[in-house]
Amino acid sequence: MTNSNTKQSTNYRALSTLVTVFFFWGFIAASNGIFIPFCKKFFNLTQFQSQLIDTAFYGAYYIGSYLLFLSTALTKIDLLNKIGYKKGIIIGLFISILGAILMIPAVDSASFYFILSAFFVIALGFSLQQTSAQPFAISLGDPSTGSHRLNLGGSVNSFGTTVGPLIVSMALFGTIQAGGSADADINQIKMLYMIVGGVFLLAALIFIFSKNLPASNFDEHVESSPKALMSLTTLTAVLILISIIGQTDILSKLQLTLIALFAVILILFYSYNSATKNGEGWGAMKYPQLILGMLGIFTYVGVEVTIQSNLGALLKTPEFGSYDESNMSHFISLYWGSLMIGRWTAAISVFNLSKKLKQILTVVVPFVAFGIIILVNNGRGNDMSSLYSYVICIAVLIAGIFYGQDKPVKTLFTLSILATVAMLIGIFTSGFVAIYALLASGLFCSIMWPSIFSLGIAGLGKYTSEGSAFLIMMILGAAIIPPLQGAIADTNIGIHNSYFVAVVCFIFLAWIANRFKNVLKTQGIDFDNQIGGGH
Repeated sequence: MTNSNTKQSTNYRALSTLVTVFFFWGFIAASNGIFIPFCKKFFNLTQFQSQLIDTAFYGAYYIGSYLLFLSTALTKIDLLNKIGYKKGIIIGLFISILGAILMIPAVDSASFYFILSAFFVIALGFSLQQTSAQPFAISLGDPSTGSHRLNLGGSVNSFGTTVGPLIVSMALFGTIQAGGSADADINQIKMLYMIVGGVFLLAALIFIFSKNLPASNFDEHVESSPKALMSLTTLTAVLILISIIGQTDILSKLQLTLIALFAVILILFYSYNSATKNGEGWGAMKYPQLILGMLGIFTYVGVEVTIQSNLGALLKTPEFGSYDESNMSHFISLYWGSLMIGRWTAAISVFNLSKKLKQILTVVVPFVAFGIIILVNNGRGNDMSSLYSYVICIAVLIAGIFYGQDKPVKTLFTLSILATVAMLIGIFTSGFVAIYALLASGLFCSIMWPSIFSLGIAGLGKYTSEGSAFLIMMILGAAIIPPLQGAIADTNIGIHNSYFVAVVCFIFLAWIANRFKNVLKTQGIDFDNQIGGGH
């Protein structure tokens, strides 16, 4: 791919239909922030055990994507390319419907592990949906602006993450008003997931009968990639072995999560070095930007989720307000709402606007989004007055977006540095200053995903579908990093200081941004200059 003066126009009608599924991913994923502390109390779990909700949920993304790749490797046919992205989303939605149905007997059994299994099936469907939807969104316009279309989808996703914690809190605690009883009836989850299953069905029907979505089928025959298969199969085997050992007392939970983390990093770095020297047999992984993208998605999703998943335990401590489960949803909502603020702002670039109008909206939209978050929470009875000063953090985000200039590499690096600073402030302070800093990390995380994803599949051509599956596979980070932080929090380090895990993650993301720039330039791909030059 080289700089071109001809840009592919965006299919806005198809894009508007596609982004509907982004809402549901956010709604369910963000709701875990309320569900985790609830299950911890209801089932009398340790902090590590409570994070197994994330392990089951996000681990399904890895398993689903791995199985898709395995089927491609064995049949020599890319099944997703064969059936098309549209059908892939529809099939994924029906798998999620099955998971929602399974939640009903799971709740009746009052078994935490049965509930984890239902979460796993829901997320298994999400895995196929995301593997289809992400490259689909990028294919609906010029590749250099693919991150902008993902930002639009992300902005819709973030609206789901904003209202999700509030709705789930209402379902669990039986009231729309804050301050309800923390002694919730777990049976209320059944009604919630009956509704969720119905909404999934509605979404599937929309896609089935939509006439404006192209099939997006490509050449389904792919080259053999035995080295990539061996690499990822080895990782899968290691993770399964760790899960088995986890049922014993041979190793501590902290040791197990550290082994899982290092297994992922070492195997991916080995693949990166080997594929760089000789790309034969690596398939999509012969492109170093894809492996960088895999490392980036693993780290980004892991840190984004661990911040909010462990936030409930942090808010229960005296130095952070001693909140109970029924009175912390507005903090969870604002964290995910912070992602909405950033993604709504970044989505402005999707539209063909004048430079001046775009600049005005870049300043106005974040504050409008913040106002919506305040109104939604006030409607629930939450006192949000103590959070009004959060506009200072939003102003910092706006400055970062202007500095990033819509350039994926520059934006990723800038936001990684800002997030690192925010986390350090959160660790070395307490009370509302620390809460502001931790929540602000959501602002800086907001547009990392589209930047990493579009850079990771840049120039992959017929390997785009396979590469997308690999990237979705790396949502695995949210199955490992939150339990790792939980295990650290269970030691003498404590929940507050355990957030140093997030600092390390953001520093690593800054390094990845720098590597992306160098790797892509050697292939004649430079999205930053394409966008910056207006080509």
